[in-house]
Amino acid sequence: MLNLNIRILAFAALSFLFAPPIILGQNVRSLNNSGVDSYKKQQFVDAEVNFKKGLEKSRESYELNYNLGDAYYKQQRYDEAINSFQNSLTHTEDGILKSKAFHNIGNSLLKSQKIKESVEAYKNSLKLNPNDKDTKYNLSYALSLLKQQQDQQQQNKNQNDKNQDKQDKKDQNKDDQQDQNKNDQKDQQKQQNKDQTAQQDKLKQPEKDKISKEEAERILEALKNNEKDLQKKLRKKVGIPITTDKDW
Repeated sequence: MLNLNIRILAFAALSFLFAPPIILGQNVRSLNNSGVDSYKKQQFVDAEVNFKKGLEKSRESYELNYNLGDAYYKQQRYDEAINSFQNSLTHTEDGILKSKAFHNIGNSLLKSQKIKESVEAYKNSLKLNPNDKDTKYNLSYALSLLKQQQDQQQQNKNQNDKNQDKQDKKDQNKDDQQDQNKNDQKDQQKQQNKDQTAQQDKLKQPEKDKISKEEAERILEALKNNEKDLQKKLRKKVGIPITTDKDW
């Protein structure tokens, strides 16, 4: 794997800007130089303090804004570094100086895991200084990281889609099972209702053979009358004398 960290940090140190005396006033130049000395000793907080003091007297200094960005960068305060480098861009028309600022903006963005943005910063740097080998190297590395990131994102998306499909299928099967259970319950309830109705009809069936009280009384009365008629007939038969031709 490429050691981006060492290369970027090395270049950040090499690209550190030493202010020409003709650009800054005596007091401001002294503060800038003090900051540079602290930076070389890796006393980055002290360097930051001196650069800020200088900016209080000369806010439009490209050199102080740029150097403050480097001090922030060494403290891993990348958002503040980006802001300082961007400020430096507004205070120079020199293409090479701007290209250095864009380069270190790219470094800071890359350290912040903002890979796509870092690629654009390196491209802007190369537009102003196409022959800068360090920027070409960092751009190439950032592009390789970007591709890895995009490939990973696509892989994650594919996996998420696959998991979602599984979940959708699982949910569908669950819904189908629930529908089947409902249908089974309905069928079972229908059958129970049918059986219950048949049982009720069966219990009611004997009632068809039952007779009312009035009908029973009429039948009983008819039977009594028949019995009376029968008795009369029997009595009449008994009353007829029996004759015989024999003389006993």
